[in-house]
Amino acid sequence: MQIDWQNFTPISALAGGALIGFAVLILYAFNGRYAGISGILSKLLNPQNEGNSWRLLFVLGLLLSPILWRLFFAEINISINTSPLKLGISGLLVGIGTACASGCTSGHGLIGLSRGSKRSIYAVLTFMSLAFVSHYLTTYIFQF
Repeated sequence: MQIDWQNFTPISALAGGALIGFAVLILYAFNGRYAGISGILSKLLNPQNEGNSWRLLFVLGLLLSPILWRLFFAEINISINTSPLKLGISGLLVGIGTACASGCTSGHGLIGLSRGSKRSIYAVLTFMSLAFVSHYLTTYIFQF
C-alpha cells in the first residue's frame, strides 16, 4: 500500500470527522436518535413508520451535501477502479452483513464504539476483519 502524499489532506479529513461526530451529537441531543444510516433508511422506506420527516431530512442532507460542497468549494474527483460485478457483490454482502449485525458501520462504528457497546466492538472487529479478507481474496486470489 502506498500513500499519495501529494493529495493527503489530514486537516480536511480531521475536519470532516469532527463534523460527522458533531452531526451525530446534534441528532442525539435534539432528537434522542442515533445516526445509524441503515436503520434510518430502512425505517424511512417502511411507510407504516410514523415520524419519518426527520429521517427524510437526514437522508436528503446526505444526498445534497456533496452537491452543495461542489457549488461552493472544489470539485470532488471520485474514481472507481473495480468491476461492476465486484461492486454489486460487495453491495449485496454489505446489505446482508448490515441485516445480520443489526446495524451498519455508522451505527456500530460511530455510535456503538463511542458508547462502549460490546456488541458494537464485536461487530466492528468482524466487519473490518472480513473487509480485509474480502479485499485480499477478490484482489489477489480470485482477481475479479
